[in-house]
Amino acid sequence: MLLDNTITELGTLLRSKKISSRELVEEAYDSIEKHNGALSAFITVREKKDALCDADASDASSSRGPLAGIPFCLKDAYVTKDLKTTAGSKVLDTFVPPYSATVVQKLLASGAILIGKNNMDAWGHGATNENSDYGPVKNLWDTTRVAGGSSGGSAAAVSARMAAFSIGEDTGGSIRNPASMCNIAGLKVTYGRVSRYGAIAYASSLDTVGPMAKSVSDIAEILEVIAGVDPKDATSSRREVPHYSTLLEKPLSGMRVGIPKEFFAEGLTPEVRDIFVKATRMLESLGAQTLEVSLPSLPFGVSIYYLIAMSETSSNLNRYDGVRFGNNPSFFGEEGMRRIIIGTYALKAGYHDDLYGRALKGRTMLIREFDALWETCDVLLGPTIPTLPNKLGDLSENTMSAYLADAFTAPVSLVGSPSLAIPAGFSKSGLPVGMQIIGRKFDEATILAVGHAYQKATDWHKKKPALLS
Repeated sequence: MLLDNTITELGTLLRSKKISSRELVEEAYDSIEKHNGALSAFITVREKKDALCDADASDASSSRGPLAGIPFCLKDAYVTKDLKTTAGSKVLDTFVPPYSATVVQKLLASGAILIGKNNMDAWGHGATNENSDYGPVKNLWDTTRVAGGSSGGSAAAVSARMAAFSIGEDTGGSIRNPASMCNIAGLKVTYGRVSRYGAIAYASSLDTVGPMAKSVSDIAEILEVIAGVDPKDATSSRREVPHYSTLLEKPLSGMRVGIPKEFFAEGLTPEVRDIFVKATRMLESLGAQTLEVSLPSLPFGVSIYYLIAMSETSSNLNRYDGVRFGNNPSFFGEEGMRRIIIGTYALKAGYHDDLYGRALKGRTMLIREFDALWETCDVLLGPTIPTLPNKLGDLSENTMSAYLADAFTAPVSLVGSPSLAIPAGFSKSGLPVGMQIIGRKFDEATILAVGHAYQKATDWHKKKPALLS
Protein backbone atom coordinates (compact mmCIF):
# COMPACT_ATOMS: atom_id res chain seq x y z
CA MET A 1 0.00 0.00 0.00
CA LEU A 2 1.15 3.54 -0.70
CA LEU A 3 0.01 4.58 2.77
CA ASP A 4 2.55 2.20 4.31
CA ASN A 5 5.15 4.84 3.45
CA THR A 6 6.17 7.68 5.74
CA ILE A 7 5.00 11.22 5.05
CA THR A 8 8.52 12.15 3.94
CA GLU A 9 8.56 9.25 1.48
CA LEU A 10 5.11 10.12 0.18
CA GLY A 11 6.14 13.77 -0.23
CA THR A 12 9.15 12.76 -2.30
CA LEU A 13 7.00 10.53 -4.51
CA LEU A 14 4.40 13.28 -4.94
CA ARG A 15 6.96 15.94 -5.85
CA SER A 16 8.57 13.64 -8.42
CA LYS A 17 5.10 12.86 -9.87
CA LYS A 18 5.66 9.13 -9.33
CA ILE A 19 2.35 9.02 -7.50
CA SER A 20 -0.57 11.41 -7.23
CA SER A 21 -2.55 12.74 -4.33
CA ARG A 22 -5.64 11.31 -6.02
CA GLU A 23 -4.14 7.82 -5.67
CA LEU A 24 -3.52 8.37 -1.96
CA VAL A 25 -7.06 9.60 -1.37
CA GLU A 26 -8.51 6.70 -3.38
CA GLU A 27 -6.48 4.27 -1.28
CA ALA A 28 -7.69 5.89 1.96
CA TYR A 29 -11.34 5.59 0.92
CA ASP A 30 -10.81 1.99 -0.20
CA SER A 31 -9.48 1.17 3.28
CA ILE A 32 -12.44 2.93 4.90
CA GLU A 33 -14.85 0.92 2.75
CA LYS A 34 -13.11 -2.35 3.63
CA HIS A 35 -12.53 -1.87 7.34
CA ASN A 36 -14.59 0.91 8.88
CA GLY A 37 -17.69 -1.22 9.20
CA ALA A 38 -15.80 -3.61 11.46
CA LEU A 39 -13.72 -1.02 13.32
CA SER A 40 -16.05 2.00 13.67
CA ALA A 41 -13.08 4.35 13.36
CA PHE A 42 -15.09 7.23 11.83
CA ILE A 43 -18.19 9.09 12.89
CA THR A 44 -18.28 11.25 9.76
CA VAL A 45 -16.56 10.64 6.41
CA ARG A 46 -16.36 13.48 3.89
CA GLU A 47 -17.93 13.01 0.51
CA LYS A 48 -15.33 11.23 -1.58
CA LYS A 49 -15.85 13.56 -4.53
CA ASP A 50 -14.96 16.56 -2.36
CA ALA A 51 -11.73 14.97 -1.14
CA LEU A 52 -10.83 13.93 -4.69
CA CYS A 53 -11.44 17.49 -5.86
CA ASP A 54 -8.95 18.68 -3.23
CA ALA A 55 -6.51 15.99 -4.33
CA ASP A 56 -6.72 17.02 -7.98
CA ALA A 57 -6.10 20.66 -7.01
CA SER A 58 -3.05 19.55 -5.03
CA ASP A 59 -1.72 17.52 -7.95
CA ALA A 60 -2.10 20.54 -10.23
CA SER A 61 -0.39 22.93 -7.81
CA SER A 62 3.28 23.88 -8.15
CA SER A 63 3.49 24.74 -4.45
CA ARG A 64 4.11 21.64 -2.34
CA GLY A 65 4.92 21.62 1.35
CA PRO A 66 5.65 18.45 3.33
CA LEU A 67 1.96 17.70 3.97
CA ALA A 68 0.56 18.82 0.60
CA GLY A 69 -1.63 16.13 -0.93
CA ILE A 70 -1.44 13.91 2.16
CA PRO A 71 -4.80 12.52 3.41
CA PHE A 72 -5.52 12.97 7.12
CA CYS A 73 -8.36 12.61 9.58
CA LEU A 74 -8.99 14.02 13.04
CA LYS A 75 -10.69 13.23 16.28
CA ASP A 76 -14.25 14.50 16.31
CA ALA A 77 -13.35 16.85 19.16
CA TYR A 78 -12.33 19.57 16.68
CA VAL A 79 -14.85 21.84 15.03
CA THR A 80 -14.83 21.76 11.23
CA LYS A 81 -16.65 24.32 9.13
CA ASP A 82 -19.68 22.86 7.37
CA LEU A 83 -18.83 19.33 8.58
CA LYS A 84 -20.67 17.75 11.52
CA THR A 85 -18.81 17.75 14.84
CA THR A 86 -20.11 15.63 17.70
CA ALA A 87 -17.36 15.06 20.32
CA GLY A 88 -18.67 11.48 20.27
CA SER A 89 -21.97 12.53 21.87
CA LYS A 90 -25.53 12.51 20.55
CA VAL A 91 -25.97 15.85 22.31
CA LEU A 92 -24.18 17.37 19.31
CA ASP A 93 -25.51 14.96 16.68
CA THR A 94 -26.90 17.79 14.53
CA PHE A 95 -24.17 20.37 15.20
CA VAL A 96 -22.47 21.75 12.07
CA PRO A 97 -19.90 24.40 13.08
CA PRO A 98 -19.59 27.75 11.28
CA TYR A 99 -15.78 27.76 11.59
CA SER A 100 -12.80 25.38 11.87
CA ALA A 101 -10.34 24.84 14.70
CA THR A 102 -6.91 26.44 14.30
CA VAL A 103 -5.23 23.05 13.90
CA VAL A 104 -7.61 22.23 11.03
CA GLN A 105 -7.02 25.60 9.38
CA LYS A 106 -3.24 25.08 9.54
CA LEU A 107 -3.40 21.60 8.05
CA LEU A 108 -5.72 22.63 5.23
CA ALA A 109 -3.50 25.65 4.49
CA SER A 110 -0.53 23.26 4.26
CA GLY A 111 -2.34 21.33 1.53
CA ALA A 112 -3.24 18.25 3.59
CA ILE A 113 -6.56 16.67 2.60
CA LEU A 114 -9.25 16.01 5.19
CA ILE A 115 -10.92 12.61 4.92
CA GLY A 116 -13.20 12.66 7.95
CA LYS A 117 -13.84 12.80 11.70
CA ASN A 118 -12.81 9.96 14.00
CA ASN A 119 -14.85 8.17 16.63
CA MET A 120 -14.04 8.95 20.26
CA ASP A 121 -15.30 8.47 23.80
CA ALA A 122 -18.07 11.01 24.30
CA TRP A 123 -16.52 14.30 25.43
CA GLY A 124 -13.15 12.52 25.76
CA HIS A 125 -14.39 10.58 28.80
CA GLY A 126 -12.74 7.19 28.64
CA ALA A 127 -9.65 5.05 28.12
CA THR A 128 -11.18 2.37 25.90
CA ASN A 129 -13.40 4.19 23.36
CA GLU A 130 -16.41 2.22 24.56
CA ASN A 131 -18.15 5.37 25.85
CA SER A 132 -18.92 6.72 22.39
CA ASP A 133 -22.56 7.29 21.50
CA TYR A 134 -21.63 6.00 18.04
CA GLY A 135 -20.47 2.58 19.15
CA PRO A 136 -17.12 1.26 20.41
CA VAL A 137 -13.98 1.38 18.28
CA LYS A 138 -12.44 -2.06 17.67
CA ASN A 139 -8.72 -2.87 17.69
CA LEU A 140 -7.40 -3.85 14.26
CA TRP A 141 -4.96 -6.31 15.86
CA ASP A 142 -7.82 -8.16 17.55
CA THR A 143 -11.34 -6.92 16.87
CA THR A 144 -12.60 -8.46 20.12
CA ARG A 145 -10.47 -5.93 22.00
CA VAL A 146 -10.56 -2.17 22.61
CA ALA A 147 -8.52 0.28 20.56
CA GLY A 148 -7.89 2.57 23.52
CA GLY A 149 -9.39 5.95 24.22
CA SER A 150 -10.43 8.51 23.95
CA SER A 151 -8.72 8.99 20.55
CA GLY A 152 -9.34 5.35 19.63
CA GLY A 153 -10.89 6.14 16.28
CA SER A 154 -7.82 8.13 15.24
CA ALA A 155 -5.47 5.31 16.23
CA ALA A 156 -7.56 2.67 14.45
CA ALA A 157 -7.79 4.81 11.30
CA VAL A 158 -4.02 5.29 11.06
CA SER A 159 -3.34 1.64 11.89
CA ALA A 160 -5.79 0.56 9.15
CA ARG A 161 -4.25 2.96 6.59
CA MET A 162 -7.47 4.95 6.30
CA ALA A 163 -5.28 8.07 6.33
CA ALA A 164 -1.60 8.92 6.59
CA PHE A 165 -2.08 10.59 9.97
CA SER A 166 -4.66 11.88 12.40
CA ILE A 167 -4.93 14.62 14.99
CA GLY A 168 -5.89 13.38 18.43
CA GLU A 169 -6.43 15.16 21.72
CA ASP A 170 -4.64 14.12 24.92
CA THR A 171 -5.93 15.15 28.33
CA GLY A 172 -4.72 12.30 30.54
CA GLY A 173 -3.42 9.81 27.99
CA SER A 174 -5.97 9.94 25.18
CA ILE A 175 -3.34 10.02 22.41
CA ARG A 176 -0.70 7.82 24.02
CA ASN A 177 -3.06 5.14 25.28
CA PRO A 178 -4.66 4.24 21.88
CA ALA A 179 -1.39 4.77 20.01
CA SER A 180 0.20 2.07 22.15
CA MET A 181 -2.76 -0.28 21.76
CA CYS A 182 -2.81 0.11 17.96
CA ASN A 183 0.98 0.04 17.27
CA ILE A 184 1.41 3.60 16.04
CA ALA A 185 3.19 6.71 17.32
CA GLY A 186 1.35 9.43 19.22
CA LEU A 187 2.59 12.68 20.73
CA LYS A 188 1.18 14.50 23.74
CA VAL A 189 2.72 17.93 23.26
CA THR A 190 3.74 20.41 25.93
CA TYR A 191 0.67 22.28 27.17
CA GLY A 192 0.47 25.38 24.97
CA ARG A 193 2.68 24.10 22.15
CA VAL A 194 -0.33 23.70 19.81
CA SER A 195 -3.40 25.93 19.83
CA ARG A 196 -6.56 24.54 21.43
CA TYR A 197 -8.82 27.04 19.66
CA GLY A 198 -11.75 25.14 18.22
CA ALA A 199 -11.20 22.05 20.35
CA ILE A 200 -14.26 20.97 22.33
CA ALA A 201 -12.94 21.16 25.87
CA TYR A 202 -12.75 18.28 28.32
CA ALA A 203 -10.44 19.72 31.00
CA SER A 204 -9.09 23.10 29.91
CA SER A 205 -5.88 23.10 31.97
CA LEU A 206 -4.93 19.64 30.67
CA ASP A 207 -6.14 19.36 27.06
CA THR A 208 -3.46 19.19 24.36
CA VAL A 209 -3.65 18.85 20.57
CA GLY A 210 -1.25 16.34 19.03
CA PRO A 211 -0.45 14.13 16.04
CA MET A 212 -0.85 10.38 15.63
CA ALA A 213 0.98 8.62 12.79
CA LYS A 214 2.83 5.48 11.76
CA SER A 215 6.30 6.75 12.67
CA VAL A 216 8.18 9.33 14.71
CA SER A 217 9.46 11.02 11.54
CA ASP A 218 5.83 11.57 10.51
CA ILE A 219 5.07 13.09 13.92
CA ALA A 220 7.94 15.57 13.46
CA GLU A 221 6.69 16.67 10.04
CA ILE A 222 3.15 17.23 11.33
CA LEU A 223 4.24 19.07 14.48
CA GLU A 224 6.19 21.64 12.45
CA VAL A 225 2.93 22.59 10.74
CA ILE A 226 0.51 22.64 13.67
CA ALA A 227 2.68 24.09 16.48
CA GLY A 228 2.96 27.77 17.30
CA VAL A 229 1.28 30.75 18.91
CA ASP A 230 -2.34 31.54 18.11
CA PRO A 231 -3.88 34.93 18.97
CA LYS A 232 -7.19 33.13 19.47
CA ASP A 233 -5.76 30.94 22.24
CA ALA A 234 -4.29 32.84 25.20
CA THR A 235 -2.69 29.62 26.51
CA SER A 236 -0.68 29.00 23.33
CA SER A 237 3.05 29.61 23.63
CA ARG A 238 5.02 32.30 21.81
CA ARG A 239 8.15 30.13 21.80
CA GLU A 240 9.73 29.62 18.41
CA VAL A 241 8.79 26.37 16.67
CA PRO A 242 11.91 24.30 15.88
CA HIS A 243 12.38 22.41 12.61
CA TYR A 244 11.71 19.11 14.32
CA SER A 245 12.29 17.00 11.21
CA THR A 246 15.88 18.27 10.90
CA LEU A 247 16.67 17.47 14.55
CA LEU A 248 15.78 13.78 14.48
CA GLU A 249 19.33 12.50 13.99
CA LYS A 250 20.60 13.65 17.38
CA PRO A 251 22.90 10.86 18.68
CA LEU A 252 21.95 9.01 21.84
CA SER A 253 25.53 8.69 23.05
CA GLY A 254 25.59 10.03 26.62
CA MET A 255 21.83 10.64 26.68
CA ARG A 256 20.64 10.33 30.31
CA VAL A 257 17.44 8.31 30.41
CA GLY A 258 15.71 8.22 33.80
CA ILE A 259 13.38 5.32 34.61
CA PRO A 260 11.10 6.11 37.57
CA LYS A 261 10.89 3.05 39.80
CA GLU A 262 7.22 3.81 40.48
CA PHE A 263 6.43 2.63 36.94
CA PHE A 264 7.17 -0.91 38.13
CA ALA A 265 4.56 -0.85 40.89
CA GLU A 266 1.74 -3.34 41.33
CA GLY A 267 -0.55 -3.36 38.32
CA LEU A 268 2.14 -3.60 35.65
CA THR A 269 1.61 -6.94 33.94
CA PRO A 270 4.67 -9.20 33.48
CA GLU A 271 4.48 -9.19 29.66
CA VAL A 272 4.38 -5.41 29.46
CA ARG A 273 7.23 -5.19 31.97
CA ASP A 274 9.41 -7.63 30.01
CA ILE A 275 8.86 -5.80 26.72
CA PHE A 276 9.64 -2.47 28.35
CA VAL A 277 12.88 -3.81 29.88
CA LYS A 278 13.97 -5.09 26.45
CA ALA A 279 13.27 -1.66 24.99
CA THR A 280 15.47 0.01 27.62
CA ARG A 281 18.27 -2.43 26.75
CA MET A 282 17.96 -1.42 23.11
CA LEU A 283 18.36 2.26 24.01
CA GLU A 284 21.42 1.38 26.08
CA SER A 285 22.91 -0.41 23.07
CA LEU A 286 22.43 2.83 21.11
CA GLY A 287 24.54 4.75 23.64
CA ALA A 288 21.95 5.95 26.14
CA GLN A 289 22.73 5.86 29.84
CA THR A 290 19.79 4.60 31.91
CA LEU A 291 19.42 5.35 35.61
CA GLU A 292 16.77 4.57 38.18
CA VAL A 293 15.01 7.64 39.55
CA SER A 294 11.99 8.24 41.74
CA LEU A 295 8.75 10.21 41.54
CA PRO A 296 7.25 9.62 45.00
CA SER A 297 3.92 11.28 44.15
CA LEU A 298 3.38 9.29 40.94
CA PRO A 299 1.05 6.73 42.61
CA PHE A 300 -1.30 9.59 43.52
CA GLY A 301 -1.37 10.91 39.95
CA VAL A 302 -4.62 9.24 38.89
CA SER A 303 -6.51 10.54 41.96
CA ILE A 304 -5.15 14.06 41.44
CA TYR A 305 -5.88 13.95 37.73
CA TYR A 306 -9.47 12.79 37.99
CA LEU A 307 -10.40 15.32 40.67
CA ILE A 308 -9.06 18.17 38.53
CA ALA A 309 -10.33 16.81 35.20
CA MET A 310 -13.84 16.06 36.48
CA SER A 311 -14.09 19.44 38.15
CA GLU A 312 -13.14 21.19 34.94
CA THR A 313 -15.38 19.07 32.73
CA SER A 314 -18.38 19.69 35.00
CA SER A 315 -17.84 23.38 34.34
CA ASN A 316 -17.17 23.00 30.61
CA LEU A 317 -20.26 20.87 29.97
CA ASN A 318 -22.58 23.47 31.52
CA ARG A 319 -22.86 25.09 28.10
CA TYR A 320 -24.62 22.08 26.55
CA ASP A 321 -28.01 22.90 27.97
CA GLY A 322 -30.16 22.18 24.92
CA VAL A 323 -30.81 25.88 24.31
CA ARG A 324 -27.54 27.32 23.01
CA PHE A 325 -25.94 24.13 21.71
CA GLY A 326 -26.95 20.67 20.64
CA ASN A 327 -29.88 18.52 21.56
CA ASN A 328 -31.58 17.48 24.78
CA PRO A 329 -28.98 17.22 27.58
CA SER A 330 -30.66 13.97 28.64
CA PHE A 331 -28.57 12.45 25.85
CA PHE A 332 -25.56 12.60 28.17
CA GLY A 333 -24.30 9.07 28.75
CA GLU A 334 -23.59 7.35 32.05
CA GLU A 335 -19.88 8.22 32.09
CA GLY A 336 -20.53 11.86 31.23
CA MET A 337 -23.11 12.15 34.00
CA ARG A 338 -20.76 10.47 36.48
CA ARG A 339 -18.02 13.00 35.75
CA ILE A 340 -20.38 15.96 35.91
CA ILE A 341 -21.72 14.86 39.29
CA ILE A 342 -18.31 14.12 40.82
CA GLY A 343 -16.81 17.33 39.43
CA THR A 344 -19.69 19.45 40.67
CA TYR A 345 -19.40 17.85 44.11
CA ALA A 346 -15.65 18.56 44.23
CA LEU A 347 -16.29 22.24 43.49
CA LYS A 348 -19.17 22.59 45.91
CA ALA A 349 -18.86 25.08 48.75
CA GLY A 350 -17.56 23.28 51.80
CA TYR A 351 -15.77 20.64 49.73
CA HIS A 352 -13.75 22.80 47.33
CA ASP A 353 -10.70 23.22 49.58
CA ASP A 354 -10.68 19.64 50.80
CA LEU A 355 -11.03 18.07 47.33
CA TYR A 356 -10.22 20.34 44.38
CA GLY A 357 -7.83 22.51 46.43
CA ARG A 358 -5.86 19.52 47.68
CA ALA A 359 -5.70 18.12 44.16
CA LEU A 360 -4.11 21.36 42.96
CA LYS A 361 -1.53 21.10 45.74
CA GLY A 362 -0.82 17.53 44.71
CA ARG A 363 -0.33 18.70 41.14
CA THR A 364 2.25 21.23 42.34
CA MET A 365 4.11 18.47 44.18
CA LEU A 366 4.28 16.41 40.98
CA ILE A 367 5.55 19.39 38.99
CA ARG A 368 8.34 19.95 41.50
CA GLU A 369 9.34 16.27 41.45
CA PHE A 370 9.51 16.21 37.65
CA ASP A 371 11.45 19.48 37.57
CA ALA A 372 14.01 18.08 40.02
CA LEU A 373 14.68 15.10 37.76
CA TRP A 374 15.74 17.30 34.85
CA GLU A 375 18.90 18.08 36.80
CA THR A 376 20.10 14.51 36.20
CA CYS A 377 17.98 13.28 33.26
CA ASP A 378 17.52 14.35 29.65
CA VAL A 379 14.37 12.26 29.22
CA LEU A 380 12.28 9.86 31.28
CA LEU A 381 11.11 6.48 30.05
CA GLY A 382 8.18 4.33 31.10
CA PRO A 383 5.46 1.97 29.88
CA THR A 384 2.49 3.75 28.35
CA ILE A 385 -0.22 1.61 29.91
CA PRO A 386 0.19 -1.12 32.54
CA THR A 387 -1.76 -3.85 30.72
CA LEU A 388 -2.52 -5.30 27.30
CA PRO A 389 -5.65 -4.05 25.48
CA ASN A 390 -8.73 -5.34 27.28
CA LYS A 391 -11.53 -7.36 25.77
CA LEU A 392 -14.53 -5.27 24.76
CA GLY A 393 -16.85 -4.99 27.73
CA ASP A 394 -14.30 -6.09 30.34
CA LEU A 395 -14.10 -2.66 31.98
CA SER A 396 -17.67 -1.47 31.40
CA GLU A 397 -18.71 -2.56 34.89
CA ASN A 398 -15.40 -1.70 36.56
CA THR A 399 -14.99 2.06 36.42
CA MET A 400 -11.95 2.23 38.70
CA SER A 401 -10.00 -0.29 36.60
CA ALA A 402 -10.77 1.81 33.54
CA TYR A 403 -9.47 4.94 35.27
CA LEU A 404 -6.26 3.12 36.27
CA ALA A 405 -5.41 2.65 32.59
CA ASP A 406 -4.18 6.27 32.84
CA ALA A 407 -1.88 5.54 35.80
CA PHE A 408 1.32 6.14 33.81
CA THR A 409 0.07 8.85 31.45
CA ALA A 410 -2.06 11.15 33.64
CA PRO A 411 0.83 12.32 35.88
CA VAL A 412 2.70 13.58 32.79
CA SER A 413 -0.39 15.52 31.72
CA LEU A 414 -0.64 17.13 35.15
CA VAL A 415 2.86 18.61 34.86
CA GLY A 416 2.37 19.76 31.25
CA SER A 417 5.38 17.92 29.83
CA PRO A 418 5.54 16.36 26.35
CA SER A 419 5.39 12.59 26.01
CA LEU A 420 5.85 10.42 22.93
CA ALA A 421 4.27 6.96 22.76
CA ILE A 422 5.86 4.51 20.31
CA PRO A 423 5.59 0.78 19.59
CA ALA A 424 7.95 -1.33 21.74
CA GLY A 425 6.98 -4.91 20.91
CA PHE A 426 4.22 -7.49 20.98
CA SER A 427 2.75 -9.86 23.53
CA LYS A 428 2.83 -13.62 23.00
CA SER A 429 -0.71 -13.35 21.68
CA GLY A 430 0.34 -10.73 19.13
CA LEU A 431 -1.01 -7.60 20.82
CA PRO A 432 0.91 -4.30 20.54
CA VAL A 433 2.75 -2.87 23.56
CA GLY A 434 4.06 0.69 23.68
CA MET A 435 6.36 2.82 25.76
CA GLN A 436 6.44 6.55 26.39
CA ILE A 437 9.38 8.94 26.25
CA ILE A 438 8.84 11.97 28.48
CA GLY A 439 10.71 15.25 28.11
CA ARG A 440 11.18 18.71 29.56
CA LYS A 441 8.52 21.23 28.68
CA PHE A 442 8.90 22.45 25.10
CA ASP A 443 11.67 19.92 24.41
CA GLU A 444 9.72 17.81 21.94
CA ALA A 445 12.85 17.74 19.77
CA THR A 446 14.75 15.52 22.20
CA ILE A 447 12.02 12.95 22.78
CA LEU A 448 11.40 12.78 19.03
CA ALA A 449 15.12 12.16 18.46
CA VAL A 450 15.14 9.34 21.03
CA GLY A 451 12.04 7.78 19.50
CA HIS A 452 13.43 8.10 15.99
CA ALA A 453 16.72 6.44 16.99
CA TYR A 454 14.78 3.57 18.54
CA GLN A 455 12.68 3.13 15.40
CA LYS A 456 15.75 3.12 13.17
CA ALA A 457 17.09 0.21 15.24
CA THR A 458 13.80 -1.73 15.43
CA ASP A 459 10.91 -2.56 13.13
CA TRP A 460 8.00 -2.85 15.56
CA HIS A 461 6.35 0.22 14.02
CA LYS A 462 6.45 -1.39 10.56
CA LYS A 463 4.42 -4.43 11.60
CA LYS A 464 0.94 -4.63 10.12
CA PRO A 465 -2.06 -6.48 11.50
CA ALA A 466 -3.17 -9.64 9.73
CA LEU A 467 -6.42 -7.92 8.75
CA LEU A 468 -4.43 -5.80 6.26
CA SER A 469 -2.46 -8.62 4.69
